[in-house]
Amino acid sequence: MSELTHVDASGAAHMVDVGGKAVTARRAVATGHIAMSEGARTAIRDNAVAKGDVLAVARVAGILAAKRTGELIPLCHPLPLTQVSIELVLDEAGIVATATASTDAKTGVEMEAMTAASVALLTIYDMAKALDKAMVISGVRLLSKTGGKSGDWMAP
Repeated sequence: MSELTHVDASGAAHMVDVGGKAVTARRAVATGHIAMSEGARTAIRDNAVAKGDVLAVARVAGILAAKRTGELIPLCHPLPLTQVSIELVLDEAGIVATATASTDAKTGVEMEAMTAASVALLTIYDMAKALDKAMVISGVRLLSKTGGKSGDWMAP
């Protein structure tokens, strides 16, 4: 089992030792989508949801989530993030969330970007669930990452 980075020779989960790795600039971009009714999408677009500005709150929630990823994902290293942004774009079926996270560190920020996108989408659900309980979150995935020993990667 030693080929798995988060499992030791005895099969026990452990946090990877990044002490010997170089600090490099790293960036990751993740995305996800929430599908919803036309009524919910229109209310969000028009800022007419009773709980307030859904997109503004979702953006802040995503940023906060990225900053706390090391507390949420058991084997993630806490990272000094240098930048986190959340783009929320309404499409014909709902909202696309795109999160970007950057750091200068010894390990990557993929989990921070995916956590940011996920929590932004969950926040949209929470704020608009009175309008549409059947909303569906899907397609959360990494789009790209740069930096580190393994180099750059782009989703096919």
